[in-house]
Amino acid sequence: MEIVTGAIPSLLDKLGELLVGEYNLQNEVKGGIIFLQDELKSMQGALEKILRTPADKIDNQDKIWASFKEAIDRILEWLWQPMIRRKIATEIREIKSRVIEVHKRRRMYEVSLGVDKPVTVDPRLFAQYTEVKELVGIDEARDELINKILIEGNEVPLKQGRIVSIVGFGGLGKTTLANAVYKKIRAQFDCYAFVSVSQIPDLKKLYKGLLYDLGKSINEETLDERRLIEVLREFLEDKRYFVVVDDVWDLSVWKMIRCALPDNDVGYTIITTTRISHVAEQAGGAYNMKPLSLNNSRKLLYRRIFGNGNKENNEEEEKCHDELAEVSDRILNKCTGVPLAIITMASLLACKARDKMEWYDVCNSIGTGLENNLDVENMRKILSFSYYELPCHLRACLLYLSMFSEDYEIKKDRLIRMWIGEGFIQCEKAGKSLFELGESYFNELINRSMIQPVYDFDDIIIQGCRVHDMVLDLIRSLSSEENFVTVLSNVLSNMGGTSPPNTIRRLSLQNGQESHVMAQATWSLQHARSVVVFPAAAFLVPPLDYCRVLRVLDLEDCNLSQANSSLKYLGNIHHLRYLGLHQTGISQLSEEMENLHLLQTLDVSRNKFLMLPSSVVQLRKLMCLYIDGFITAPDGIGNLTCLEQLLGLCIDPCTRNVIEELGQLTELRQLSIDLDEWNDKLLECLCKLQKMQELAIGSRGQRSIGGLDAWVAPRHLRVLDTRNSCWFSTLPAWVNPSLLLDLTNLKIAMRELHQVDLEILGRLPALHYLDLLVDNKNLSILAGFVVGAGAFPCLVNCYFTNFVWPVVFQHGAMPRLRGLEFWWFYLREVRGIACNDGSLDLGLGNLPALQNIYVDMQRDGASKEEAEQAKAALRHAAEMHPN
Repeated sequence: MEIVTGAIPSLLDKLGELLVGEYNLQNEVKGGIIFLQDELKSMQGALEKILRTPADKIDNQDKIWASFKEAIDRILEWLWQPMIRRKIATEIREIKSRVIEVHKRRRMYEVSLGVDKPVTVDPRLFAQYTEVKELVGIDEARDELINKILIEGNEVPLKQGRIVSIVGFGGLGKTTLANAVYKKIRAQFDCYAFVSVSQIPDLKKLYKGLLYDLGKSINEETLDERRLIEVLREFLEDKRYFVVVDDVWDLSVWKMIRCALPDNDVGYTIITTTRISHVAEQAGGAYNMKPLSLNNSRKLLYRRIFGNGNKENNEEEEKCHDELAEVSDRILNKCTGVPLAIITMASLLACKARDKMEWYDVCNSIGTGLENNLDVENMRKILSFSYYELPCHLRACLLYLSMFSEDYEIKKDRLIRMWIGEGFIQCEKAGKSLFELGESYFNELINRSMIQPVYDFDDIIIQGCRVHDMVLDLIRSLSSEENFVTVLSNVLSNMGGTSPPNTIRRLSLQNGQESHVMAQATWSLQHARSVVVFPAAAFLVPPLDYCRVLRVLDLEDCNLSQANSSLKYLGNIHHLRYLGLHQTGISQLSEEMENLHLLQTLDVSRNKFLMLPSSVVQLRKLMCLYIDGFITAPDGIGNLTCLEQLLGLCIDPCTRNVIEELGQLTELRQLSIDLDEWNDKLLECLCKLQKMQELAIGSRGQRSIGGLDAWVAPRHLRVLDTRNSCWFSTLPAWVNPSLLLDLTNLKIAMRELHQVDLEILGRLPALHYLDLLVDNKNLSILAGFVVGAGAFPCLVNCYFTNFVWPVVFQHGAMPRLRGLEFWWFYLREVRGIACNDGSLDLGLGNLPALQNIYVDMQRDGASKEEAEQAKAALRHAAEMHPN
């Protein structure tokens, strides 16, 4: 029921539409609607208090409030039906009588319920989620498990296979432990892979994932499961391999996976994780996951609440410890050593005052009888309590995640755009975009540990999320109770039924095993707001003519190349806000796109057509347009003045006038374009885009020299990538560490780089990723560089190209650097920098977090002997590094 999920603002908007729309409503109905608008505004706070409380704990006096959602839901169902006047008039009379009754019962809409303090965002967890989860109590278990796998001397067994199955309760950290072992020992194997199975496995996708991780490239589109197994067996036959198979639920599924992982003469290691004891026993080498000790539980709780390693936070922790110790231990006893429960409770407490009585309120609200009782029901009580503590607007956003399957990696931008399309995000502050507000919702769900962050390839930027299966079970159940989401998969999961409900609000089609049910469900889609179809169910895309009030349609990765009728009635879905057609194999879009005048997001990237229809420029509410470097845009793109994201725009000789139009898109926050050659008008255009946060310019021709020298970057720039399109003559004056506080990712080419320039770059406070190409050698600038103490405090990955040796790292430089790559390093100046013991004194030992180094050397006049000496010295320096 919509009102439970924070849709009162949306309902108020709809009531307003009824008043001004062409509905020819009776005077009584119009008066009733005005009455309802006023009353809903007044009662919104009271209703939110009711909705913060589980249904079984609502006081009888207040249940009449909860009944409002049923009546208002019926109005929502009728809004788009042609004959609504009589029904709405009757319903409004009934609601008015209930309002009068409520006035009598509770003057001024005052209700008194449990915990209802305002919630604030805690920014600390955002940057350290992974660190906290992995560092507390995981070391001992990781080392114990490694000892089970490896033989004496920590050497990989040469001619013996090992299988270990981690078994334990959901939320104990089985996947975290397996991942910790995986990261620790994978480098000792020829190849390695980490794949997830889940309750409803797609084995073909799993086999493809194995091949991808193992480094075997094939044209997998033409291969069935049997052939994929054969390819895997052939590839692994003579290799020492290490594979983690996460989240195995069924023994028969495990046996199918095991067929693809051969015994061989050189040795292998396989780790599985499962909740089911007999699966672990049959797979082999069962390792029982243990709950955290009280001491480690306490560490995990306090690190989440007070932070980790910060002197000020440590002092706060010590100050609060005595006062909060007893209540903390009571809460921890209810969490029974389950990391997921502890982190969830800690995230909730972090949003509250450091007040003993308030923490006791939380402890008492969880329920009794949980101590020393490790079971699903107890875990669910803790997660449920955290769910009901969420503000209403976040509950809607969280429940929407039940549209996605278990272990699915949900892209952040995609999810936020779906939320916007559904109307879950209401902009309250002028100057703040819906997407930025949605991003804060996303971050807050991470802060509250309701979703788990997924980082990009460089482990720097959070680009998506996953939902822990325990949380997914909870929100699916809640979605069922509210008829919020209907999922069709191998087992029909409109969460408990055997057939779809009469009215489907949101439909998730996850595979093609339920075609007969889909035929029945089609007739229930006239009120559907979202339809998401996954690739395995692509042939079940419902006829769009049945989905007239659809707001979100996502068909990402579904092969529609043969299903020409799938988008036949697309132009009739006048309420559509989000259209996801990424990699669907379509060859064109209909000119009827212009009918989608409310469309906010259009994703047609990685498809076969080369030109967007001219009607796209009529979509004046479009905020996000995803294309790619092969699709050109029509004239008139400057009309799309609401655009915030424009990704993958191709500019060629036929579309160069588009560059001038880009200057009209002053709301742009993210722009990615691909040029056939540099255009000087681009500088003038970019100077007008002062809200830009991410800019990427690629070129298929030669780099322009000085094309952006006169540009001044917007202050909130986060990402800049112009490395392949233009040279900066020198370091631009606007690269100012006191101004560019948000810059995290920098990929540029500079003709001249001097020591002072590197020092300026080293003071950028948020820089995580640096890819720097220079032309010093061609300009006869042959001096080396020193990266000094305190430089690049946040840098994680660094790429230096065309540098002349040496580059020396001093103690205290780049403390977080994990990856370092030198491309086209010239050795002419390497003479004499090797020490007597053969080491290369570049100071690699001063980079404490360094894990990987890659060097591409160019002799450039140096002798072969000198090149070999440099290579041996560098290898020695790497081998001496503790990582």
